[in-house]
Amino acid sequence: MNLNQLEIMYLLQKTGYNLSKVAAKMNVVQSAVSRQLIMLEDEIGTPLFERHGKRLLGPTPLGARILEEVTFLNQAKRNIRALADDFLDNRNGMLHIATTHTQAKYFLPTPISRFREKYPGIKIYIEQSSPGNLINLLHHHKADIAICTESMNDDEKLVIKPCYQWHHIVVVPKGHPLIGEDITLERLATFPILTYSQGFTGRSNIEKAFDNKGIELDVTLAAADSDVIKTYVRLGFGVGIIAGTSYEPVIDADLVALDLAHLIPPSTTKFAYLKQSYLPSYARYFVEQLQTSIKRDLFPCGESASKDQCLLTH
Repeated sequence: MNLNQLEIMYLLQKTGYNLSKVAAKMNVVQSAVSRQLIMLEDEIGTPLFERHGKRLLGPTPLGARILEEVTFLNQAKRNIRALADDFLDNRNGMLHIATTHTQAKYFLPTPISRFREKYPGIKIYIEQSSPGNLINLLHHHKADIAICTESMNDDEKLVIKPCYQWHHIVVVPKGHPLIGEDITLERLATFPILTYSQGFTGRSNIEKAFDNKGIELDVTLAAADSDVIKTYVRLGFGVGIIAGTSYEPVIDADLVALDLAHLIPPSTTKFAYLKQSYLPSYARYFVEQLQTSIKRDLFPCGESASKDQCLLTH
């Protein structure tokens, strides 16, 4: 058995057991791939794949077990390459970050700026996607680190750590009836509500708060982007419930932000990376910046906001 044969096994799994696609990825003819696979099966002494003619249908029980080991070997190969590159020159490389629009715009500028100061030669790629897809990007080695609030559930293959905690706020135009009131969920529910799409930016905590009070959450407009929600608040579509980190005092000076920390549970943004992956020193430094960038005043008071309308996010 040799590394090429094990690479074929790994690629077969990734391509849906398509021999022609494996051959293309390895830059060889399909017959060469088939020959290597037959040689491996002859050495082991039993077929590793179910077949229909020349087409592979999937692994046999033994083949499936061997594929698990091959996955570990492939990860080890990746780690060896990353470790060697890190040792020889950790000033050049690539950092792939998978995250949502909200995190990319409102949280990441500070840690990325600090990272850029120390590692100006590292190229940064930000892959914006839905929270549900971020973990898939990690598992398919298309991202080094994933950052989001939703969909960070327990996964034995991941290291998952809290990044920072934040609260939701209500944004309304100046002169809105809610300004100056003691806000309750019952009062909020009397207005059309604009907030995040399901699965985005703490939407589950919003739903939980209303459910616990027995109040139906009637969302008249949902979007993944805080800026979109604020745009339609300005157009008079209703009141917006967004992340406190998304309010920009200068840009959003025409809107008033009202604290919901007493009504909606705090949300925690987390970051994750593959447990078996070797993180280069520059990636570990970036992780440090994620954890040290959380104590900042994300909601300074604007001239039009009263003291009790100001939100300080920790």
